[in-house]
Amino acid sequence: MRRTSYEQMNCSIASALDIVGEPWTLLIVRDAFYGVRRFDDFHENLGIARNVLTVRLKKLVEVGIFRKIAYQTRPLRHEYRLTDKGAALFGVIVGLKQWGDRYGAAARSGKPMELVNRTDGRPLDPVLIDADTGQRMELTNVRAVAGPGADQATRAFFERLAVNRAGR
Repeated sequence: MRRTSYEQMNCSIASALDIVGEPWTLLIVRDAFYGVRRFDDFHENLGIARNVLTVRLKKLVEVGIFRKIAYQTRPLRHEYRLTDKGAALFGVIVGLKQWGDRYGAAARSGKPMELVNRTDGRPLDPVLIDADTGQRMELTNVRAVAGPGADQATRAFFERLAVNRAGR
């Protein structure tokens, strides 16, 4: 069953979910960050049905998150490698990991995986910062406003929010 598309929404988050919001998709991308490249390895690690994995990998190639590279000709077999577009999902995966560490099952039983510095093995604690100022970004010091790609409905939504904030 195909879920509802968010294509008509004027929202970058909805647009991203149209691409990576299917069940299993972010776990496939996560495994690619770990170094998994081959169909059978994704299948074995995730326990995902082969037909579902086939559909997800096909879509990830179509949208440019993975590129498919032949590693064997007889029989023909492929690896799935992250593109730059796919590698750009790293921050999303790290953010979900941190949220799961804090509020998911890991909060009760401990982190199942740590991120460490590749050079010295030192544990890392990633934070979201503004590239221009270096300021840590948190819900308490940012707000959303209409951007240059906002359509009229989106602009009206943010104008209503501004009016409501001013009235409080």
